[in-house]
Amino acid sequence: MTGNGAQDTELKKELNATLHARRDLGDEYESALVDSFLEKVDQRIDGAVERRVRRQLAEQQMVVARGARSPKPTDSWGERFGFGIVSLVLAIPLSGIGGGVAHLPGLLVAWAGIVGVNVVQAARTHPDLFRRRRKSQKDSDWED
Repeated sequence: MTGNGAQDTELKKELNATLHARRDLGDEYESALVDSFLEKVDQRIDGAVERRVRRQLAEQQMVVARGARSPKPTDSWGERFGFGIVSLVLAIPLSGIGGGVAHLPGLLVAWAGIVGVNVVQAARTHPDLFRRRRKSQKDSDWED
């Protein structure tokens, strides 16, 4: 279990106390002692999961509040170029398989998939690329 060192120390103390109580009380209380210790471990795990979920939810809310994702350092020219090269290399066998199995319709489906993957990649790396441009107020019909 990874986590805070103080919590790990506390959990070790609980385990030692449970083992000591088992020695003192005997085998007839073993089940109750183990259940009690497991309940404490379960509560610790639930708390850790709840903190992680809250943190991820807060991060998602921050992204939504900003209105756009911040560019990642991996969104570079090299990544885009590499993606394009890999896409074209994979297009060769996909075209052969699609065209060989289903002739022209298979070839069209293969290329529709290739184009679709590249469009999604472009939209991911450039979110404003496919948004419509709005008229500026100067180009508005409201002017006199």
